[in-house]
Amino acid sequence: MLIVHVFIDVKPDQVDAFRRASIENATNSVQEPGIARFDVIQQADDPTQFVLVEVYRTAEDPARHKETAHYQKWRDTVAEMMATPRTNKKYTNAFPDESGWDTAQR
Repeated sequence: MLIVHVFIDVKPDQVDAFRRASIENATNSVQEPGIARFDVIQQADDPTQFVLVEVYRTAEDPARHKETAHYQKWRDTVAEMMATPRTNKKYTNAFPDESGWDTAQR
């Protein structure tokens, strides 16, 4: 498992549009066989701050995800909505085990 947290700072006037585009991307992303989970999280006390939590089954799956039409649409749609370039950190899972990451999102 590869878990990626993507940190995104959105321009205040673009929050709603960014949220809609990101939820559309996440809805499609969880249909990919290489993605166990894809969450869009918005900070409670600062709605311009988002974290995408992407859980991939293998280290190769992020590259496959970036080849999809829905990712490319999201990337192009939200590019100008960001106040600063997005950043990410990569993790491995300690708990739950790999089967515990699957959700009913599919």
